[in-house]
Amino acid sequence: MSEPRRTFWHLAEQVHWDAALRSGHYDQSTLGATLQQVGFIHCSYPEQLPGVVKLVYSRVSAPLVVLEIDPERLAAAAIEVRDEPGDPHLGGPSADNPAPELFPHVYGALPVSAVARTRPAAVERGWLDLAPWADTPYPQE
Repeated sequence: MSEPRRTFWHLAEQVHWDAALRSGHYDQSTLGATLQQVGFIHCSYPEQLPGVVKLVYSRVSAPLVVLEIDPERLAAAAIEVRDEPGDPHLGGPSADNPAPELFPHVYGALPVSAVARTRPAAVERGWLDLAPWADTPYPQE
């Protein structure tokens, strides 16, 4: 029997998360790109988020929110999650990078019900500042 997948995170712009709360699903892949444009939603494990912020979000001044995603809820909704290199189009291991870091990628729109909790966030001088977790009052499907 395989180990259960652990929860993972997605850093969202608050404006996009607010739109998801109204529509019931989140479809932003990463900063400035939609699920439709990229084909999946970029996510990270908690220990990977500081690197993502440094690489992608360091100059963002808009309010952000960390979404904690429950992989069991995604599986129940038949939404695939794959652990892949940050950019899967670059391929897997190579001579230059024999063990690329793997990130969870969500292949489908994220139902708000798959988000276990949220955490307001902001980037201050290139660093992610996190507020306390808020329980997410979304009904389980």
